[in-house]
Amino acid sequence: MSATLDELVATVAGQLMAVDSTTVAAEAGTVLRQLVGYFGMDLSFLRFHDQDRRATILVAEWPPRPDVPDPDPLGCIFFDSADPTFAASEHLADVMVVRPGADTAEYQERVLQGSGIAHTSTAIVPLRSGGLTTGVLGFVKFGDRGWEPAELRALRTIAALLAQLQARLTAEDQLRHLAHHDELTGLPNRRALLAHLENSLAPGWPGPRAVLFIDVDRLKAMNDFLGHQAGDQFIQAVAARLQANVRPQDFVARLGGDEFVVVIDGPSSPGHAESVALRIQAAVAEPIELGGQALSRTVSVGLALARPGRDFVSEWLHDADHAVLAAKARGGNAVVSFTEEMRTRTDAHNLVEMHLQAAIRDGSLTLDYQPVVELTSRRVVAVEALARWIHPVLGPLQPDVFVGVAEATNLAGELGRWVLDEACRQLAQWDATNPGLDVRVHVNVSPAQLIAIDFVDGVAATLAAHGVAARRLVLEMTEQAVVRDHDAALTTLRGLRKLGVGVAIDDFGTGYSSMEQLKGLPVSILKIDRAFVRDLGTNPQDLAIVQAVTALAAAFGLELIAEGVEDEAAAAILADLGCTQAQGFLFSPPVSAATMRGLLEAGDVQLRCLPARGK
Repeated sequence: MSATLDELVATVAGQLMAVDSTTVAAEAGTVLRQLVGYFGMDLSFLRFHDQDRRATILVAEWPPRPDVPDPDPLGCIFFDSADPTFAASEHLADVMVVRPGADTAEYQERVLQGSGIAHTSTAIVPLRSGGLTTGVLGFVKFGDRGWEPAELRALRTIAALLAQLQARLTAEDQLRHLAHHDELTGLPNRRALLAHLENSLAPGWPGPRAVLFIDVDRLKAMNDFLGHQAGDQFIQAVAARLQANVRPQDFVARLGGDEFVVVIDGPSSPGHAESVALRIQAAVAEPIELGGQALSRTVSVGLALARPGRDFVSEWLHDADHAVLAAKARGGNAVVSFTEEMRTRTDAHNLVEMHLQAAIRDGSLTLDYQPVVELTSRRVVAVEALARWIHPVLGPLQPDVFVGVAEATNLAGELGRWVLDEACRQLAQWDATNPGLDVRVHVNVSPAQLIAIDFVDGVAATLAAHGVAARRLVLEMTEQAVVRDHDAALTTLRGLRKLGVGVAIDDFGTGYSSMEQLKGLPVSILKIDRAFVRDLGTNPQDLAIVQAVTALAAAFGLELIAEGVEDEAAAAILADLGCTQAQGFLFSPPVSAATMRGLLEAGDVQLRCLPARGK
């Protein structure tokens, strides 16, 4: 018989090798059918223990009961309320044989309720793993039945195989859970979210469907102050509040960091989705206790709708992301719905971003130049280099469109280097064809360039490469760029002034410079913003501001250039106030390098019929 038992064990082992969580019930049923037939039993069952719930769960049985009560008294049995026989299986360490008798009356009654069978003989074999009893394999005989030692040894071996299967399935379930859930909060992660969104947009579902993209405002400040452990606890509390303030059927996921997504189940209107967003906002804003402190943060919410069978998941989530960015741009603590206008801007932004790097490198970009003149003589004393781009799809673009994209995509440095190199190259070419030319070239500098460690060395190398004297170059930067990272900017400005390069504060008066900051900055030129020049002859406030800036420049010994001069009245007022230089359409719009060469050869800008090309 032992050889036959060995063959039985080997057969069972082979059957269990390919079992996974989706086939365990069916395959276990097949194994139980074989064991029932081999041992001449009437029925068999396999139960796995749930350690957390302290319960034993029916996995498979043979033969299947034709009529299963609802609820099934044998389906899930909690050990705290189980009869002594089932309770004993919680920590059972070896085979337990139960035969009819007065001491098993309660067990016999539970079996009678579940199966309608009385007076049974049972063998219960524990599944053991890691020193714990993880389940039981049971056999039932109507009436009485004894077991041979060899049979019990075979049952122990089969139980060990089932315990190994259970451990493997548990590990696989844990891996699947980790693959689809966020480790910190236990919420579904990006992978699970994308799968859920795909299902939500499947053809045939009613719509539209709403998704909320939620971003915690200024979480970094909390992390910096209290540490990342407190930040993690705060994120866990936010996750709990999100779940508590949506319906059970709504889907809440964490994308990572401080970003969450809520997918509202079923059709949703913009008004309903916004009401959910506002409820979430109010709930999260309530103080959260962390380490004895009551802390609070607001959230920004982006809302987007999609139609099943018509829209795509990637666009849906992308739209919500852009809506939340718009909410953040408004200062946070806002709910913003995605609109077609946003889509148009987003599409244009993406088109610019896709082609910009290639344009920088393949010569698609060009420079126009606007002269800076001496007000009294109209003599050209400098030119400002302005980038131009005819996009292959969008056509001519204003610089603020693609410069903004460059700054947002870390291309500002590359774009700035190209402009500087091209401007210096062009100045050297003008010098070669017009000996004695003594104009300066102005080049705008981005905030990213201003704080780059190697920026000053790069400027020096560019000047040397084209044989341009440092005094012929003026680098323009805004007040905001200077104050954004004041210490790093100050180091760069000092390096530029030491090099001999001129430094101009562009759009002066629109930023945040204080007298104290200005006093400490190594700059040589102030440029009055066009907003104060446009209505100079009719607006007393503008006149007062220009008077103040003029006096300020004189007090600090700085050159002063007025931008946006469009009429003779403004030019006369500026000259009377002591401003000696200006640029604007009164003198010349930005023009091509070839046209600018003609102006430089003429020496002044008396003609005003040049084609406007925009700044």
